[in-house]
Amino acid sequence: MKKEIRTKNAPKAIGPYSQGIEANGIVFASGQIAIDPVTGELNTGSIEEQTRLALTNLKGVIEGSGCTLDNVVKCTVFLEDMEDFSKMNSVYSEFFMPPFPARAAVQVARLPKDVKVEIEAIAVK
Repeated sequence: MKKEIRTKNAPKAIGPYSQGIEANGIVFASGQIAIDPVTGELNTGSIEEQTRLALTNLKGVIEGSGCTLDNVVKCTVFLEDMEDFSKMNSVYSEFFMPPFPARAAVQVARLPKDVKVEIEAIAVK
């Protein structure tokens, strides 16, 4: 019923969680941040750079389940600063095409490793 998703195309989990879980044809991708999956290095660059890497990692998890970003139905974006919303949104629009997934974006007090953005997703096979 519950299947773990593991891929080399996204950073390894840094705690007691999975990169993603598939259950009954629904894929739950854990929040992705700007960590290079090959080197393990944290990208501390601009919000655009961090968003691009977080979404590339998210894409890796989704594809590791046998889906594509077109299968994504819901994303949640966690931002360190809501002032970065339009810059994040610009990069986000490079990854998702209409009909866009449903989405929430919230500002949070702090993110893992003090990154600027974290993005999670739900996809349906």
